[in-house]
Amino acid sequence: MSLAPLLNAAPQIPLHAFAAMAAFVLGVVQLVAPKGTLPHRTLGWIWVALMLFVAASSFWIHQIRLLGPWSPIHLLSIFTLIIVPIGVWRARRHDVAGHRLTMTLTFCGALVIAGLFTLLPGRIMHAVVFGQ
Repeated sequence: MSLAPLLNAAPQIPLHAFAAMAAFVLGVVQLVAPKGTLPHRTLGWIWVALMLFVAASSFWIHQIRLLGPWSPIHLLSIFTLIIVPIGVWRARRHDVAGHRLTMTLTFCGALVIAGLFTLLPGRIMHAVVFGQ
């Protein structure tokens, strides 16, 4: 395992990747820690900011080009930019079940599933984890 492929990439890629990794770790903490507490709300706002940054920063990454400079992952980014604020709105309305569902599915889809796709051969994170 070596961070060299990631650190040698265009600057937007490591920024995006490190924010995604931080959001993943923080998301795991949020999923297992007590809910409704001040730490949960504080870490939640940090997670929201990270998720919005990860989604927005993807628009400057064009490694996979299927439709002009865009790929299907950019649709997930648009979806994330819409659904994360909905999750916050649900929490502010005290819709606990809706908030839990929205944030859990966002974590699973935008971080876990999308993260697994970054490990495919030919991708930078594949080189980071498995070597060149």
